[in-house]
Amino acid sequence: MLDKLEAIKQRFEEVGHQLVQPETIMDMKKYSKLGKEYKDLEKIVKQYLEYRDILSNIDNTKKILETEKDPDFREMAKMELDELYPKRDHLEEIIKDMLIPKDPNDSKNVILEIRAGTGGDEAGIFAGDLFRMYQRFAEKQGWRMELLDYMEGSSGGYKEITAMVSGEDVYGMMKYESGVHRVQRVPATETQGRVHTSAASVVVLPEMEEVDVELNLNDIRKDTFCSSGPGGQSVNTTYSAIRLTHIPTGIVVQCQDEKSQIKNYEKALRVLRSRLYEIEVEKHNEIVGAQRKLMVGSGDRADKIRTYNYPQGRVTDHRIGYTVYNLPVVMDGQIDDFIEQLRIADNAERMKEGTF
Repeated sequence: MLDKLEAIKQRFEEVGHQLVQPETIMDMKKYSKLGKEYKDLEKIVKQYLEYRDILSNIDNTKKILETEKDPDFREMAKMELDELYPKRDHLEEIIKDMLIPKDPNDSKNVILEIRAGTGGDEAGIFAGDLFRMYQRFAEKQGWRMELLDYMEGSSGGYKEITAMVSGEDVYGMMKYESGVHRVQRVPATETQGRVHTSAASVVVLPEMEEVDVELNLNDIRKDTFCSSGPGGQSVNTTYSAIRLTHIPTGIVVQCQDEKSQIKNYEKALRVLRSRLYEIEVEKHNEIVGAQRKLMVGSGDRADKIRTYNYPQGRVTDHRIGYTVYNLPVVMDGQIDDFIEQLRIADNAERMKEGTF
């Protein structure tokens, strides 16, 4: 592991040198890529330097025990080792976790899409419940959530809703939420008290910037229309809403959150880039095959991943068989336990691919 860490330190210094070169500064794509690599390596190098100091202190303290005759000095050395060993072990675990191959998109913002599935009006209401759950979760993380587009359900909730979530390592946490979420409860419209099963699909896409995905603007048809729903006096009077159609793929994206047509256009472009990126990833996965299709981070969006059972107050994640009985707390945005358990399962799989 020390050899690997030393190589990372050398790469960190090399990237730092490249970042200040004039040719790098002039190339925005290269500068952005190197800047991200530098930031990622810096976290590991910082821990490595601290780890190296602790190892050095352990070696020096051991030498004192080997040569020192004074019982008081020997006792002090033993006490110091008792403190150093736990610190060493703790840092080793942190570093091993950091050395696990990471998804390069983990640090990105996300495009969150929720769509009502089977279950009629109840599915739309559940889609609204999920959106509020993610709103609360984002607030607790200190993230920013911006509504991009939505279509309200006939009895409340949403037929579909799209938002952008911005903050630190958003995709790294939110990626585990992609898939079909199922709810079991008595709908408000049910007169005989029967439990119904409904579903909503959640898609979490890493936000792609211009430097990540090349997009030919000539391939895009742009349409404008009047915004609907909340938004003030300009609603239904100003053509500020934007609909983009990517002609080669047929992907349609629209944004109506902002009163400014330009801002809606910029947001719609970001969503379109993310969807095009997803298509490329799916093509790549088909080519290389399902060599490692973990049920956690990159499963099929059609897979049922979680059930919310209201009569039992139970929430179960089917990918890892993890169940909790605090459904109201979960629906209030406390999904940290699920994300942590999924991250542990994901890392366990990734550790099998590397040696330490």
